[in-house]
Amino acid sequence: MNWLSKLTPPGVKDIFSKKDTPDNLWMKCPKSGEMVFSADLGGLLHVTPAGHHLRIGPDMRMDYTFDDADYTKVDIPDVAKDPLKFKDDQKYTDRLKKARAKTGDRDAMNIGVGKIHGIDAVVLVQNFAFMGGSLGMAAGEGFIQAAECAVGKKMPLVVFTAAGGARMQEGALSLMQMPRTTIAVQELREAGLPYIVVLCDPTTGGVTASYAMLGDVHLAEPDALICFAGPRVIEETIREKLPKGFQRAEFLQEKGMIDRVVPRTEMRATLANLLSVLMQTKSNYKPEPKFEDA
Repeated sequence: MNWLSKLTPPGVKDIFSKKDTPDNLWMKCPKSGEMVFSADLGGLLHVTPAGHHLRIGPDMRMDYTFDDADYTKVDIPDVAKDPLKFKDDQKYTDRLKKARAKTGDRDAMNIGVGKIHGIDAVVLVQNFAFMGGSLGMAAGEGFIQAAECAVGKKMPLVVFTAAGGARMQEGALSLMQMPRTTIAVQELREAGLPYIVVLCDPTTGGVTASYAMLGDVHLAEPDALICFAGPRVIEETIREKLPKGFQRAEFLQEKGMIDRVVPRTEMRATLANLLSVLMQTKSNYKPEPKFEDA
């Protein structure tokens, strides 16, 4: 306590107390380092002025994808909790409770049914905020539920992937979701329904090794990390420096692994155009007129 504090009469300090300031009022763009006003991000679809695509949750993704943010949620079937009674530094059940409290979701998958520029579609969003979007039994059931919903309603399926790989707490039961989801994709094909994958940052591990790379069309958001093993693991294995941008969306498009890198601002229109061709129907998408300088 300094001498000035001793001279301050009781109660005066409370009158002039510092008001609380929200911690998330500003955010630093990871790409440019500039400070961005958080309230502006909603109107920018959570893309910074420098073009960095921030990770977003299922609710935002659905709102940005469906017409007028209007869609119907589809529940994901319940699965066995902690079938292996797994525990590392904490119980698996405790990790699930924390992830559910943090996200408000039962697991990493969210399903919505609505219209994309007038075209009916089923959309599945993988939530990276829920235990890294890891593929476990619940996520596998979520994918299968979305595929069955699409087949039952005769609608295309659009999947936004974001995952760190398989969920280690479920062991081999997690790995079994790879062939199960592959069969679900085959059922979509047999029904003659389009399956479009949008690869978001990051899409890695067993997800990349299964349904993320089985689409009829593969889109990706700019600079998304898309791989099986990450660049650090590969560098340590081969003991060589990797090319700049290795395993990023633009690099993979150049090598033919994905079809197109699409900014978030253009994603809904791009999906509508693809679905109108694949479903042999018309969308209500009307491009905004461009005014050239006189």
